[in-house]
Amino acid sequence: MARLLADTTPLKNKNFSRLWWANIVTVIGAQLTVVAVPAQIYAMTGSSAYVGLTGVFGLVPLVVFGLWGGALADTFDRRRILLVTTFGLIATGVLFWAQAAAGWNNVWILLGVFSLQQAFFAVNQPTRTAVLPRILEQEDLPAANSLNMTVMQAGAIAGPLVGGALIPVLGFSLLYLVDSICLLATLWAVIALPSLPPELPEGVRPTTPGLKSVIDGLVYLKTQPVLLMSFVVDLIAMIFGMPRALFPQMAHEDFGGPTDGGVAFALLFIAIPLGAVVGGVLSGWVSRVQRQGRAVIICIVVWGLAITVSGVLLLFANGSPLPVLPLVVVALMVGGAADMASAAFRQTMLQSAANDDVRGRLQGVFTVIVAGGPRIADVAHGGSAAVAGTAATVAGGGVLTVIGTVLAALAVPAFWRYRVIVRERKA
Repeated sequence: MARLLADTTPLKNKNFSRLWWANIVTVIGAQLTVVAVPAQIYAMTGSSAYVGLTGVFGLVPLVVFGLWGGALADTFDRRRILLVTTFGLIATGVLFWAQAAAGWNNVWILLGVFSLQQAFFAVNQPTRTAVLPRILEQEDLPAANSLNMTVMQAGAIAGPLVGGALIPVLGFSLLYLVDSICLLATLWAVIALPSLPPELPEGVRPTTPGLKSVIDGLVYLKTQPVLLMSFVVDLIAMIFGMPRALFPQMAHEDFGGPTDGGVAFALLFIAIPLGAVVGGVLSGWVSRVQRQGRAVIICIVVWGLAITVSGVLLLFANGSPLPVLPLVVVALMVGGAADMASAAFRQTMLQSAANDDVRGRLQGVFTVIVAGGPRIADVAHGGSAAVAGTAATVAGGGVLTVIGTVLAALAVPAFWRYRVIVRERKA
């Protein structure tokens, strides 16, 4: 049983342990803001169209500053970048609090602060991830990534539930203030880190964090087919297989829920992150996997099959004696667990196979892919469901995920063959 449960060996490392425990506190606060921003916008305007603008105001800085932030991480001391961006995140939290407490009631100010927050996050995230191979042994990276993703997914479940319940009690301003205070835990963990300048090969000069540096990172990625394919299969899995945009329609049309939420919607919404949390708790096996490329392919195929099963089950939602909703939730949970394992392996491959002097830029690309893929899926699934319905869209997306992943594995056999040597841990 101990070999099945999450491998907590990385927590013996003081630097990682401080970051991880602090992240638990920070994620809770961050998820409160994730809930509060769209809720406050809707309270101001009564318009879902304005709420939808958070996608634009969030994605643009994530793309721009995610790529540029990776270039910064390959140029300057990564500890210093984390300090600056953490202070920036605290400051934007205070700005959120100030506009709510002052009752400005201006949606454009709120969206502007949100965009600024996402810019700081986009620089912070690739830098934070690029730090891990410098403070941990390579054999500890899969377990460390699993632990981090488990916290993130648990926050994605608990945050909306807690935030939704607290908004009527505490109001928006106090929720934003709690987020700012929670970030002090991460600031403490970052201050305790050692200096972490990028390690440059002999004779290589530091890059200038501009457009050329970003392009150089993309050129490097082009020469690394295994790393490039790790991004491709993630896009395949998310664009074709992520059905979250259809959850409101599924809850209403397939399971008879109200148009503004309900139990069915809540269950569908939390199923994938809940599966990821269960997968994280039972992730002890990931540290023992050597053929990581093969593991990624298998995990994404399992994800695609789980989504396919979810779509097929929707055909029996109306008038069937089967408990369709619980079965769909279970299928989505299986998919969430598989996606968590796939993400842990892909993150590990990126951290261990890339040179340290380009690791930040590749982590920036990873951040953009992770943020952009599901948003493209939202558009594609929404348009498809309007024509073909939810069942055909979900099932068809799952099938396309499996086919696309298999074709990608056949096109780049080096990815399927990619393996690492699992060394015995130091005493």
